[in-house]
Amino acid sequence: MTQSTEEFMLDDIIRGCPHSRDYLISILQAVQDRYGYLSRESIYRISDYLDLPESKIYGVATFYNQFRLKPPGKFQIHVCRGTACHVKGSAGILDTIGRELGIEVGGTSKDGLFSLDTVACLGACSIAPVITINGKFYGRLDNKKVQSLVKKLKRQGDGT
Repeated sequence: MTQSTEEFMLDDIIRGCPHSRDYLISILQAVQDRYGYLSRESIYRISDYLDLPESKIYGVATFYNQFRLKPPGKFQIHVCRGTACHVKGSAGILDTIGRELGIEVGGTSKDGLFSLDTVACLGACSIAPVITINGKFYGRLDNKKVQSLVKKLKRQGDGT
């Protein structure tokens, strides 16, 4: 049986980390950095490499909210829920985005275009309320601006 290029890359990432259970989180982070999430295959391979039960690895991956077990959307939206953003209406921004996309926090749209998450603070309090989309900051938002932004992203996702 031959390995695919993807499997070789996964194995290279895993083997590039020390062969110790102490490095489980580092390995999970490295795999997720490369693939955007932790697949069943990656968890199986990490389990084999570290001689840890898959259930232990799933336990760690589900305990920390930084890890994803499903592929993220093409557009990864993070809504800041820090104090300044909260005071300036980030809860409404979050509700509007969720409603416009038909997804909840932690979810990915059915078409795979959008993922929605919250973060404790983005450190951009001066432009609150703020979100990031694929790492790009959008600040001083209100519901109308968010609706317009979502429509623009949907058009980009459709290729129009």
